[in-house]
Amino acid sequence: MKTYKLANTDLEVTRMAYGTWHIGGDWDKVPPSDAVRDRAKGLITAALEQGITHIDLADIYTMGKSDLVVGEALAQHPGIREKIVLQEKCGIQLGGDPDFGQPQRFDFSAAHIVKSVEGSLQRLGTDYVDILALHRPDALVEHEEVAKAFDALHSSGKVRYFGVSNHTAMQIELLKRYVDQPIVVNQLELNLLHNHLISDGILANMSGYAYNNVTGLLDYCRLNDITVQAWSPVAGGRLFNPAADAPDNIKAAAALIAQLAEQYNVSKEAIAFAWLLRHPAGIQPIIGTLRAERIATSVQADTVELTRKEWYALLEAARGESVP
Repeated sequence: MKTYKLANTDLEVTRMAYGTWHIGGDWDKVPPSDAVRDRAKGLITAALEQGITHIDLADIYTMGKSDLVVGEALAQHPGIREKIVLQEKCGIQLGGDPDFGQPQRFDFSAAHIVKSVEGSLQRLGTDYVDILALHRPDALVEHEEVAKAFDALHSSGKVRYFGVSNHTAMQIELLKRYVDQPIVVNQLELNLLHNHLISDGILANMSGYAYNNVTGLLDYCRLNDITVQAWSPVAGGRLFNPAADAPDNIKAAAALIAQLAEQYNVSKEAIAFAWLLRHPAGIQPIIGTLRAERIATSVQADTVELTRKEWYALLEAARGESVP
């Protein structure tokens, strides 16, 4: 798989990363079964065999068990740690953690950030993560606290670089005012159906156009050398086999994806990923699957270069209307 240097770092990353949202099994505190552990080993091995060297995690994924099984899987590959990029996210506290009756909430306090990272390191069986991203914006964020945590984690060698997820341009600007480390990634929902980041620029100054805090975000990230990572890049599979009662735009997008997949002799997944990879922003999609064969079919996107006509045809189909 093709790689590139992540801006403002010395990290060489693959164009696509592997995400571990459900890899740890159920979202509870029951230890993962042997079957779940074996599945994780197979999935991580499959990702590595396909050339993927960037793995995306979060402390809350299956309540910490994703960290655990990924760590166990990586232990099966001696010497691999220095060849891969591990990315963690933190800041979300699930409802009922640690006590039932508490609301889901966000916590960017220094104590929580540091504790989260240290817990992930222990579960992963490593001394450091390459990137730590703040998962979702905390309405009660005190940026001095974030700066304190970043400084402690960076100086101790536990985190090499920092980023954010689901953050707006102004939230990043405010954060940058306090932290000394560059913000190198922003992980955002982006796919053919959830195309707001891209449509934003096309639909500028049109009446009736409004997406929540999207305006200028993609351009802002490009301007500031912040790599946009796309989560849910294939819209949860809705682009491939739409239900009979699915909206017309989804059916149209699925039909065109199928046509292009046959034309390029690749999977449908590859076409959906290729649409993101074709954008000059250098968007890095996060593959999220529990099937090894889908990792293989997804990375076929690395070989596809959609034409401008094909790229816009997909956007038109997904939007259900042409561009202005």
